[in-house]
Amino acid sequence: MSETAKTPADFWFDPLCPWAWMTSRWMLEVEKVRPVEVRWHVMSLAVLNEDKLDQLPEEYAENMRPGGKAWGPVRVVIAAQQLHGDEAVGRLYTALGTRFHNEGLGVTTESIAAALDDAGLPAELIEYAGKDTYDAQLRASHKAGIDLVGQEVGTPVIAVPGADGERIAFFGPVVTPAPKGEQAAKLWDGTLMVASIPGFYEIKRTRTQPPLFD
Repeated sequence: MSETAKTPADFWFDPLCPWAWMTSRWMLEVEKVRPVEVRWHVMSLAVLNEDKLDQLPEEYAENMRPGGKAWGPVRVVIAAQQLHGDEAVGRLYTALGTRFHNEGLGVTTESIAAALDDAGLPAELIEYAGKDTYDAQLRASHKAGIDLVGQEVGTPVIAVPGADGERIAFFGPVVTPAPKGEQAAKLWDGTLMVASIPGFYEIKRTRTQPPLFD
């Protein structure tokens, strides 16, 4: 890789997940302080959980079922990607996440429609929230991330270059609030460092804070 080339970071998200939102805002900070290019991809908590709905709390399971709240946002994002290109994904994610999480407006048709407007995308994309038109592409995007990291994870999934350039994927990092400036850079450097160690899999501790949006 040349000195001017940017390090690719593939990031899989579901707009519903507040922890993925935290991590995504960190990655935007990383782009400011390191030569990194984030490539945004959709994954789906509904797809991830569709075979284990009976093991989930009822309210959460209800969101994951066909027609539940978890389907609309990812369907709209994948439709935007299919019809308007990869560049639309990150913009729409920022607009959705800001309304869902920072502003606490909830996953509603109104929130999704407003996010489309914020992202400069056609209003008619909202129609795909209730359609399975691009479900095959949604599942393919989801599978691409899960195949790298394994089934025992949630969102986000991030894939970075390992020691010999192959993509190494992790669930996380899970962090709140999203680090900024030099802290963002240090966490990125550490992520690359652990990815360079063959056989490294996991560091974890119990979360003691909720997602802190700013």
